[in-house]
Formats: sequence, C-alpha cells, structure tokens
Amino acid sequence: MLALMSQASPTSPPTGAPAASGVSSLRWWTLVTVALAQLMVVLDSTVVNIALPSAQADLGFSNGDRQWIVTAYSLAFGSLLLLGGRLSDLIGRKRTFIIGLIGFAGASALGGAAGSFGMLVGARALQGAFGALLAPTALAVLTTTFTVPKERGRAFGIFGAIAGAGGAVGLLLGGYLTETLNWRWNLYINVIIAIIGVIGAIFFVRTVARTGPRPKLDIPGTILVSGALFALVFGFSNAETDGWDSPLTWGMLTASGVLLVAFVLWQRRAAHPLLPLKIVLDRNRGASYSSVLIAGIGMFAIFLFVTYYMQTTLHFTPIQTGLAFLPMILMLVTAAQLSSNIFLARFGPKVMVPIGMTIAASAMLYLTHLGVTSDYATDILPALLLMGAGMGTIMPASIQTATLGIDRQFAGVASAMVNTSQQVGGSIGTALLNTLAATAATGYAASHLPPTASVAAEAAVHGYTVAYWWGAGFFAFGAVFSALVFRRKGDGISVTNREAPAAQPLSEPREPVAVGATD
Repeated sequence: MLALMSQASPTSPPTGAPAASGVSSLRWWTLVTVALAQLMVVLDSTVVNIALPSAQADLGFSNGDRQWIVTAYSLAFGSLLLLGGRLSDLIGRKRTFIIGLIGFAGASALGGAAGSFGMLVGARALQGAFGALLAPTALAVLTTTFTVPKERGRAFGIFGAIAGAGGAVGLLLGGYLTETLNWRWNLYINVIIAIIGVIGAIFFVRTVARTGPRPKLDIPGTILVSGALFALVFGFSNAETDGWDSPLTWGMLTASGVLLVAFVLWQRRAAHPLLPLKIVLDRNRGASYSSVLIAGIGMFAIFLFVTYYMQTTLHFTPIQTGLAFLPMILMLVTAAQLSSNIFLARFGPKVMVPIGMTIAASAMLYLTHLGVTSDYATDILPALLLMGAGMGTIMPASIQTATLGIDRQFAGVASAMVNTSQQVGGSIGTALLNTLAATAATGYAASHLPPTASVAAEAAVHGYTVAYWWGAGFFAFGAVFSALVFRRKGDGISVTNREAPAAQPLSEPREPVAVGATD
C-alpha cells in the first residue's frame, strides 16, 4: 500500500497524451480510502463471530437467539445491496459513500453500547443496511476513478485481495479485541475506521457534476428484488437452524424465486430499470458474478469449518486461530497483485479464473485428510496457502471484469451485483455445507456407539471432511463453468461495454455539485 501512495505525486502527462492518463494524482489516496471502507464492511461479517460467546454471557440471550446477531446483518445487507448501489448512481457516489460511513459508524456505536439482545440485533441490522449502501459505492468509486488499464489492474488487485481476505482479517481482529479488551470493541473499532474513511472521502474522493438528465428510481423493481433477496437469505439462514424440511425454509425460498421472476419480467418493461438486464446478460459479467458467488460458497468452508476445527479439535485460542489464517492472507494479497498486474492482461479471465478455481479446489481436497491429531504446519498451512493463491486469482479477475467498461450511470448497481453475488454465495454455503456437515457428523456418531468424547471429536472432523469435499466440488464446477462462459481474450466486447463512458477523464477541475450529481 505504501508503494501505491508513493505514486501519488503529481506527474505531467506525456505530450499529446489524453487527459485520462493524468487522472487526479490523489487517486491512490482514493484507493486507500475505498479499501478501508471495504475492509470494514467485509470483516464485520466475521469479526463479531468470535465475540458471540462473550456477548451472550454479558447480555444473557439464549443459544437459539444467538444466530440472529449474524443473521440480522446478513439479511439487511443482502436484501438492500442493489438499492444501495442504485442510490449511489442517483444521489452521487461521494455523498452516498460519506452517508454510508457515518451510518455504519453510528450503528456500530449503538451495538457496542447495547444493553439488551434486542438493541444489539437492531444495531446489527442497521449496520447491514448502511453496509449495503457503502459496499457497492466503494467499488463504483474505484471503477470510475481508475480507467487507465495498468493502474486499474493494480487498484483492483488490492480491492480483490481485501474482498477475499476480509473474513480472515475479521477472525484475527475479533480474537485480539475480545481477548485484550472486550466484545464491545469488535463494534466500536468501526467508529475509528469510519472517521478515518470520512476524512479520506472529503479530501480524496472526487465530485463530478451530472451532465445528463437525472434518472429515476425504479420503485417497483426495488421492492421486488429487495423482497426476493431478503427471502433468499432468510430461507438459507432458516435452513441452517430449522433444517431443510422446515415449511418456513421452503416457503421463503419459493417466495424468493417468484419475486425474482417478477423482477426480471418488470425489468424488461420498466422505463428506468433498477438493473438493466444487458448488464448481467453480458457473458463476461455473468461469468464474473457467477464466479464470485461460487467463490463465496467455497470460502465459507474454509472460514467456518477450519475455524471450528482449530478451536474445538486442536484447542487453539481465538488469537491463535486468527494468526493461523495470516499466511493465507499474505498469499492472497500476493496472488491478487500478480494476477491483476501481470497475468490477467496477458491471459484474460477465461484462463485466470478457472486456474484460481482449480487451485482452490485442490486446497479443499488437501483438507479432507485432516484428523483429530493433525498438525498445523504440515496439514493445515499448505491448504491455507493454496486457498489464498486460488482466491487471489479468482476475486480480482472476477471483480475487475464485472465492472469493466460499465456505463457510468450504472456503475453503482453493477458493483452492487458483485457484493450481492458474494453475499448470496455465503448464505448458500452457510446453510448447505453446515447442514451436510451436521448430517454427516450425526450419522458417524450413530454408527460408532457407545458415544464417547473421542467418537464425538471424530464425528465432528468427519462432518468437516464432507463439507470440504462438497466445497471442492463447487470449485471444480466453477472451473469448468468459467472456462466455458468467459470470452477468449481479444474477443469483441458487447455493446454495453463499447457504449461505456467510464474512460472519460476524471482529472478535470472540480465543478460545483449539481443536484443529484452522479459521482
């Protein structure tokens, strides 16, 4: 990151070079600001997990209620992402970004000061709502700031690394804050991050006045897709707790399917569609969103089951567990930079994403040999390094391709689709893999009577192994799917891409912000 900052000094563009090549010298500080906000949103989906036992002991809520601390965040975040992305297109990205940071900080402070279970759940829901505003806006700011291909690759490499590693950072930070301070600081820390982010946004995020007519918000489309995403996330969350045979589970998933069909039909006729279908029907974008979703499913197996394995089977402390993930983070960041700056431009996503999926699948397969007495250095570390390399290859390539050449007026909602894909993937992974692991563990224990402590430990590890096999299967499917769907490097891009004005110069003098400015 420091290397990027060192490039922030103003440089004169070459004679005859277009203005776009001299994009504001503050752009690297813009990247720092955006990356900080993205890290806050991503890590907050896991940082609270480690703090849950302490929060439960302090506030006295039941095991059955405990899941709502996590679910409230994911429900609000997942269901409002597309609305948040579109609002950033309508009211201005800088303005939306600052509102999102302030709102997220306020919700975090409310949660940190919570004196009851209800207050904590409400604060987590507010965090999710403002996170849904903040996350797509951060990516949209990045998309419209970095238009020079070489710099774009470097910027998206960092952003993709954060998107992939944020969960692991959350585990490390959550363990440290819980053990050294108390669980409330897992929420208070966001206030500090947000204050720095607001200061950075004020000084480094550009404001560009709208040049065309102000578009309108697609209210029917917003209601349909928000309801569909809420029902989808709720359905998978309910499957995790009440099982797949629960009428509520299937009722919500069915409702989600119906609402999604209605949303698509409405988008085909809406005068101002929330999500123009040409965005997702573009082959490269569709493949990118699908790859992010599949990666979200597979990553869940690493974060959840390896965390449980290290803490319950190997008896690691929360801080030790977080530190155990550090090599994966370092490998992910390294792979993301190599992929974005060197390999993606040379080979394209059709080669890079399948390679990343294959590496991630091999990491899952490596984990299937874990036993109750396995060693971290020889049995876990190699898999974490492989997963870091795989995710560092998948995420930057997918995110950069998903937002490449998008029309400026739809940058926010196109960016929101990236976050939505990752959130839906995580929800599917949470429900499906956890159910498969629990079923396998129960079956193992039933076939190894009488029940003993050693049998219980072996049953848990057996359940994790089944989840790893399924995770490997998802990544293998992702490798084949992405290899088939992504265009070959050099193929023509769609009309959507050719029409995109995203490469307009962003270095013009600051203009007064018109009402409804887009950036």
